[in-house]
Amino acid sequence: MKKKNNEIMKWVNMVAFAVLLIGGLSFLLMGLFDFNMVGTIFGSSIVARVFYSVFGVAAIVLLATVLWKAFMGEKKPVVKVVSSKPSATSQAK
Repeated sequence: MKKKNNEIMKWVNMVAFAVLLIGGLSFLLMGLFDFNMVGTIFGSSIVARVFYSVFGVAAIVLLATVLWKAFMGEKKPVVKVVSSKPSATSQAK
């Protein structure tokens, strides 16, 4: 079950990254050239507002993922391997 959840989250993060990348490029065009790519493609309609909302949701998903991994990420247990055989240096003494 955990492997399936990891696979789903992998795809969610990839889609969120792609959407955020498109949104970032759109804002770059708007900032540098005063060209609204989303507005040009869809006009100033409800569809453009939906796309802007999707950009925001993608940003929140990626922010939550980054914060989760930073603070609650996989903590690997510290395991000390103890050998039952004596080492070569201890036999020489």
